[in-house]
Amino acid sequence: MSDKPTVLFVCVHNAGRSQMAAGYLREFGGDRVEVLSAGSAPKDEINPVAVQVMAEEGIDIAGNTPKVLTTEAVRESDVVITMGCGDACPIFPGKRYEDWELDDPAGQGIEAVRPIRDEIRRRIEELLGEILPEAARA
Repeated sequence: MSDKPTVLFVCVHNAGRSQMAAGYLREFGGDRVEVLSAGSAPKDEINPVAVQVMAEEGIDIAGNTPKVLTTEAVRESDVVITMGCGDACPIFPGKRYEDWELDDPAGQGIEAVRPIRDEIRRRIEELLGEILPEAARA
């Protein structure tokens, strides 16, 4: 892994889980990590409830746009974290892959999305400690 690792978060719509994860990693990792997110079938906009629960944490993801997953994004990443995208993500040797089983926030109310957000935050803090061992915990 390079001095500045690249992490790619992938979910089907790139509108909820992957956007929340990317928001946390950008916030906590700063310029020490490159953050990408994409979806196998991206929506037109970010889930408004995901935007709302992240705003509660002081993280603004409202201006983000769902992006389509490309082979190039996977190729340039050191760590690829999938969240329910199944076999849509191409596999390249030498990459670290993780599949985070998380409920999909699509169509859920804020009370259901907060625990998903909190679990993503916990996993991001753990990931950050692994890829940037010198990083202070958020």
